[in-house]
Amino acid sequence: MCGIMGIVSKKEILPAVIDGLRALEYRGYDSVGVVWQSGEGLRVKRVVGRVDKLAGEMDPAATARSALGHTRWATHGAPTECNAHPHRDPSGRFAVVHNGIIDNYAELKQELLAQGATFSSETDTEVIAHLIARAYKGDLLAAVEEVLPRLVGVYALGVMCADEPELLIGARKGSPLTIGLGDGETMLASDVVPFLSHTRQACYLNDGEVAVLRPEGFEVRKEGKPLTPDIRTIEWSAEDAGREGYEHYMLKEIYEQPKALKTLIDARLSLPEKGLPRIHVPEEDIPDAALDTVKRIVLLAHGTAYHAAMIGRLLIERVARIPCYPEYASDFRYRNPIMEPGTLYVVITQSGETIDTLSALRLVKDTGHPTLALVNVPSSTMAREADYVFPLMAGPEIGVASTKAFTSMVAALYILALRFGIRRGTESEASLRRRAGDLLRVSSRMHEVLLKCDFLKDIALKYKDKEHFLFLGRGAGWPLALEGALKLKEISYIHAEGMNSSEIKHGPLALVDEEMPVLFITLKGERYDRLLSNLNEVKARHGRIIAIVSQDDEDIHQHADEVFRIHDDCGVMNSILCSAPLQLLAYHAAVARGCDVDKPKNLAKSVTVE
Repeated sequence: MCGIMGIVSKKEILPAVIDGLRALEYRGYDSVGVVWQSGEGLRVKRVVGRVDKLAGEMDPAATARSALGHTRWATHGAPTECNAHPHRDPSGRFAVVHNGIIDNYAELKQELLAQGATFSSETDTEVIAHLIARAYKGDLLAAVEEVLPRLVGVYALGVMCADEPELLIGARKGSPLTIGLGDGETMLASDVVPFLSHTRQACYLNDGEVAVLRPEGFEVRKEGKPLTPDIRTIEWSAEDAGREGYEHYMLKEIYEQPKALKTLIDARLSLPEKGLPRIHVPEEDIPDAALDTVKRIVLLAHGTAYHAAMIGRLLIERVARIPCYPEYASDFRYRNPIMEPGTLYVVITQSGETIDTLSALRLVKDTGHPTLALVNVPSSTMAREADYVFPLMAGPEIGVASTKAFTSMVAALYILALRFGIRRGTESEASLRRRAGDLLRVSSRMHEVLLKCDFLKDIALKYKDKEHFLFLGRGAGWPLALEGALKLKEISYIHAEGMNSSEIKHGPLALVDEEMPVLFITLKGERYDRLLSNLNEVKARHGRIIAIVSQDDEDIHQHADEVFRIHDDCGVMNSILCSAPLQLLAYHAAVARGCDVDKPKNLAKSVTVE
């Protein structure tokens, strides 16, 4: 989980590479480094810490027309200067940056040590620089292509050689790598974000491909043969990927949710004056006729996407009456799953590059079952490899803690449920029209929720020094409780647990005392009385209660210490509306505790290594 940024150009580009690394810090920030062609060979600068520290320590007189940088999230070896990338061979003529894990690096290292090699780091990456140096016979591309078959594992590589100053080599296996086409310059990066101020023309490498970058353009090769590149136009702009005046990306992305939801829902759903709702199906999505063969749905995801999958199960089973099973993709992959005919496998991911989910997708495809990707990056690996694609259309999400992508995932799963329901006639026309109306209204309701979230800052300040926090709910409130707890612990570092409130008497109630804040998702509905009973059990043990409640709930004040109200007239879509206060509570707690909201420690945005 690291960020790669390189440029080869006819003009000065070192500041642009540094800026590109800033844009990639969400992918890794334990350490950072850059290598550049100086006219006297390769020069390298590496630091432990963030890109701003690197920029502050760079020689102001340094210039380059070819440079390659890297932000690291430590896997092999501690976050130290010697373990930071780029790594060079002992001669200093070859430099490598690497995202991924080389599984057989220990074997390769022993082989090199036996040949007299010396190493300066604990990383798996340094062996690649040694191997390329030993294979080099005046042609960097040939040396890289000779070494790649020896590497077992996952990698995205950037390679430079002092002897070929107008050349960058990129290679990909299992970890994303993208080429950007500028004016007199060519770029190599882990994703498109650092390109956006330079170009919106990109080529996404597939597994097994090697890219040869020069100032005037690039070539893509596989197994030694040239390929015709697939050049695409990036839909996002540099402004979309900026903070636009917000203190943090996460805060901006929370407040972008009404727009993101409206963009997605209006593109996919309409409600005529009479008759059934209309679902608009783009060419890349699963066709209506294919829905008829589906007898079972498996949702594969991790983290926030898994919580969306849990809500999706409720939506699909309730509306379409199809058995639906959310699964952790990594567990699914390794347990030799029973894969029944008639099953549709849906992978859910913001980035489209999450390695466990991608591996599960490939396992499913190998068995011939249909796959659908709900993904926010339509050019990602999973979007390219799945049989069908449902783009989330939320725009770039930079903050590590996912917000707008989560609510877009839930909305997308509801649209999928409605498609099945309409196709199969599992609900009446009136019920389907009501549900579609709920969904079409949810963007404006989310806007209303966000307008009254200011007081959550006061609640966060009140509880910011607590060491533990419980989140409780039932039905759709259970995955929301898991998501609220995840947000709080990942960005504020407060230990938090989310659970089904029906479980509280089965152990967790022992934790409750006057020091324990407990957040209940307590909207009116068929489970309301049971939730109120759980809430009173916590109150009787002197727990401090925060409740998200229905707008017209006039009785809750006698039970809860803090109350946040929402208009719960959107049915199951309340799971979207409840997300905003959970996100903002975590955000304000993290800010109050002095945490780095967008770059929480030990985490990265896209988990591209196992």
